[in-house]
Amino acid sequence: MTNPYLEIQGLTKRIGHRILFEDVTFTINEREHIGLIAKNGTGKSTLLSIIAGNEGDDGGKMIFRNGIKVGYLEQTPTIDKSELTNRSDEFMQRYKQFLTQMKISEDEAQRDATQLSGGQIKRIALSRVLAGEPDLLILDEPTNHLDLEMIEWLENMLSRSTMAILMVTHDRYFLDRICSSIIEMDNSRIYKYNGNYSYYLEKRQERIDNMNAEIARANNLYRTELEWMRSTPCARSSKARYRIESFYELEKVAKQRIDERNVRLEMGGTYIGNKIFVATDVSKAFDCKVILRDFNYNFTRYEKMGIVGNNGTGKSTFVKMLLGIEPQDSGTIEIGETVRFGYYSQQGMSFREDQKVIDAVRDIAEYVDMGNGEKLSASQFLQHFLFPPEEQHSYIYKLSGGERRRLYLCTVLMKAPNFLILDEPTNDLDIVTLQILEDYLKSFRGCLIIVSHDRYFMDRVVDHTLVFHGQGEVQDFPGSYSQYRMWKEQKDKEEKETKSTKKPPVTLATKGEGSGRGSSSTRARKLTFKEKQEFAQLEKDIAALEAEKKTIEAALCGGTTSVDEITRLSKRLPELNNELEEKEMRWLELSEFA
Repeated sequence: MTNPYLEIQGLTKRIGHRILFEDVTFTINEREHIGLIAKNGTGKSTLLSIIAGNEGDDGGKMIFRNGIKVGYLEQTPTIDKSELTNRSDEFMQRYKQFLTQMKISEDEAQRDATQLSGGQIKRIALSRVLAGEPDLLILDEPTNHLDLEMIEWLENMLSRSTMAILMVTHDRYFLDRICSSIIEMDNSRIYKYNGNYSYYLEKRQERIDNMNAEIARANNLYRTELEWMRSTPCARSSKARYRIESFYELEKVAKQRIDERNVRLEMGGTYIGNKIFVATDVSKAFDCKVILRDFNYNFTRYEKMGIVGNNGTGKSTFVKMLLGIEPQDSGTIEIGETVRFGYYSQQGMSFREDQKVIDAVRDIAEYVDMGNGEKLSASQFLQHFLFPPEEQHSYIYKLSGGERRRLYLCTVLMKAPNFLILDEPTNDLDIVTLQILEDYLKSFRGCLIIVSHDRYFMDRVVDHTLVFHGQGEVQDFPGSYSQYRMWKEQKDKEEKETKSTKKPPVTLATKGEGSGRGSSSTRARKLTFKEKQEFAQLEKDIAALEAEKKTIEAALCGGTTSVDEITRLSKRLPELNNELEEKEMRWLELSEFA
């Protein structure tokens, strides 16, 4: 029998009169990797904080295995240099190794937190947690503020780890590739699924379908039993007690509702003309750090662009130049007259803490034009963003980080922009909200730029990708981020293979060389007639395959290929490389005797 690392029994937490969660019960076993999923405001971060010992509970038990070490990464970590005092030499060695792997210099690690970016703070905090070699690792949104390179490094490291892991993350690829179990908190109940995120989605839908069927059956029976209960009430005392008790149990089931509230973002688009923006020879640099160098781009109508790149390569600066917030050093950016920007950024969220949710929206508009002549009041609009009437009069300071992000998104979209620019929109939003936002953006009748490290989100929404490599190098790739990664990995593999297969020229022995008549020679035999024919055909085949390869590479980087065609070509490229390698090896064998 497995000896669990942690048993949680009946854990309850209240904030004032509000029950955040109640009677939460589950187990974390040795080496188990668990993803925790719940809607914003249901207490995910609070639950992790309680387990880590940073916060108290209002009932229940937590039973840890004796001697277990727990490591905890907060959603917004703080850097306290005093934590490193009296640490062992082994710990400091591991800490420095993780800093190096996460591309943090010793100078950066010694700086005050006010001089560091969010990504630097997250990487330093991760290094400290991992250097402690915990048995149980608790992670609250570990991918926030990390660039794609660091996310993929962390993903690979954790997927191979023998630590037990409990994490909250909105990154669905991250969940899918690391977690072996999913725990869902829904309506104050816990559901555990023994599989990854993809398995969870399938089984969750089965659970909802079964529950809906059970409620439907209960409603049909309830109507019959209700008639029986209402008949001759004066003689009710003589009715069978067990049937009366069963009726009240049946009534509870029949009156259940599956709480599947959706963010229904169905707004009519505002007209946008053919001219969106044209960038001509745009350059930008901060001292020696080049952001753009002679950048040219003509953004087309209804285009959906994703922007990716490591932190510090200039993604957000590019967006700010487009919006006129940051000036370019040279070149021009012309914006079309009909363009109405909607800008969602990590720094743009500013609400008055003493303001109510409904008032924050009414400050923008009392009514929202949904298109087709339909208008919604501010209160009705908020309900589309999972703010029921009773929560709309809550003060903003009571909202969770995810609820604030949802409110901020609401205030951006209610202005009916026709060009949306979303800078890291997925941070702190729950998966339910992300799924509905994705569906809305896919059908959005306007232009879209998304700066994000969320690979799943980008793959679902964008048509093509701008890759910021740093020092002004920007690559326009005609496909999603995953397609770009597939293309890049194949290209890197091909270049590596080309270097490894390059051999020094073979010096062939000539007649008379060697040690007498009995010596062997590489020229001892000649090609047969069939081999000569094969050799000639190989030269033609290799030339044809190389031409096809160049055509595919040009199509993948050309910017005019459809997404379906990119997918087909991306699959063909590795097959083609294998064919080329086989034919080139055979050609080399025969060439020794030609």
